[in-house]
Amino acid sequence: MSDSDKQADSFETLTVTYERLRHSTDAEELSEYARRDLPDRSDQAAFSRATALLEAVAGNGSTPVEDRVYLATAMPFPNVLVKLSVDPAPEVRQAVASNTNDKNWLVGRLTKDASSQVRAAALRNPQTSWKMRLEGAQRRDTDAGTLDYLSRLGVEIEKDAPAVLASMVRRAVAVNPSCPDDTRLRLAKDASGDVAENAAQA
Repeated sequence: MSDSDKQADSFETLTVTYERLRHSTDAEELSEYARRDLPDRSDQAAFSRATALLEAVAGNGSTPVEDRVYLATAMPFPNVLVKLSVDPAPEVRQAVASNTNDKNWLVGRLTKDASSQVRAAALRNPQTSWKMRLEGAQRRDTDAGTLDYLSRLGVEIEKDAPAVLASMVRRAVAVNPSCPDDTRLRLAKDASGDVAENAAQA
C-alpha cells in the first residue's frame, strides 16, 4: 500500500474501511494489512481499529492462504481467531487449533472438526478442556499419534495436571480399539492401577 493509500485509510471511518477490506479482491492489499505491524496498545483507539480490520482481512477468502495461516498462528485476538476457525482451508483451521491463545470453547469446537489434522492439533492444545480430551481419547477415528500424546498426559506431559482427570484420559486411550499396541503396552505399566488394569485387559 502506498503512502497516499495509507493516508486515505486513516481518514476513512472504521466501518467504511472494514467493509472495503471485507469485500476486497486485492490480494496484495489484503496481504499488506495482514502483515502490518500493530500500533502500540497504549494508543487504544488505533490498536482497536487495527485489530478490527484484521478481522475483516481474516474473513476474506481473497486474502492469500499463507497470510491467513500467519494470522491464525500469530494472532491472540478472539475476533480474528473465530473468523479463521471456520476458514474453508484446513491448514488455516489447523493453525487456529494449535494457537495457545485460543479460548477453550473455540479449541474445543475444533476437536470436532471434519479434518483429522485439525482435530489432532486441537487435542494437543493445552487450552483444550479435559472433557474434550476425554472425548478425543474415546473416539475411534482419533489418530495413533494423538492417542499416544493423550496417553502421556499427567505423566510425561503436563505433569502438574489434575491426577484424576489425566488418568481418566489415559484409561480411555487404553480401552480405545484404535489404541496402538505399543501405547497400550506402556499403559499396562501405568502408575495408576486403574489405567494399568484396563490396558492389560484390553
